[in-house]
Amino acid sequence: MDGISERERLRRTFDAVAEEYQDARPEYPEALYEALISLTGVTAGVDELCEVGCASGKATLPLARRGFAISCVELGGALAAEARRNLAGFGRVRVDHGDFESWAPGQSAGTVRDDGVGGFGLLFAATAWHWIDPAVKYRKAWSLLRPGGHLAFWEASHVVPESGGDPFFAEIQDVYDEIGSGMPSGWVSPTTETLRDGRAEIEASKLFADVTLQRFEWEIRYTADEYIRLLETFSSNLVMAPWQRERLYGEIRRRLAARPDGLLRRHWGAVLNLARRQ
Repeated sequence: MDGISERERLRRTFDAVAEEYQDARPEYPEALYEALISLTGVTAGVDELCEVGCASGKATLPLARRGFAISCVELGGALAAEARRNLAGFGRVRVDHGDFESWAPGQSAGTVRDDGVGGFGLLFAATAWHWIDPAVKYRKAWSLLRPGGHLAFWEASHVVPESGGDPFFAEIQDVYDEIGSGMPSGWVSPTTETLRDGRAEIEASKLFADVTLQRFEWEIRYTADEYIRLLETFSSNLVMAPWQRERLYGEIRRRLAARPDGLLRRHWGAVLNLARRQ
């Protein structure tokens, strides 16, 4: 992939793990979806939704089950195919393969009005918005939304609570340092409250108003194999050399095997960013 940026190279790595993505990546909490629907006022059967970077359909399925019509665009061809398989039972969900920056939605009901203004009631992205070209994404989202429609985005991030977190992650940093993948000097693990939000970026676009933020935290327990399967879907791990992954994963297995229950606890945090189209 000569001639492309490092950012572009990384965002294309996920297609290699399309079959693993759905089961390995964490589910978002139900409370997040309830807040998304309540705060935006979207109604199944009335509003059509647009999803940017649906991957395997991780965030699409919970909204499809609630009866929403959803038009999705996914950069990875294998991921788009996986999403179509996972969403095959939902006739009102469409998955297009392409990049959001140049994507043109089909002429489905609610997508484009007669005057050319976008007709989506909600455009959302789950752990994907940060991969979209910052020079394009807000203008493109604005153009696809109906007047008064909403933009929403969030991502699942590893957080370490100030108390009660699993010490495993601090303890394993020596292995990351050994293989050349350690955190930079002065790095402080985020808590849910310190996770970066998108308010400043949204407001700087001057295209959206009424920015609302809600924060969520949840915990998942993993066996060694489950956790390694999760790591195998992260771009930072996908670009590691085989010897780096072998050393890291071997040490994860060894250290968790020494625990009575063999499990680690990983806390996840997410900031739901919402804004209304001006």
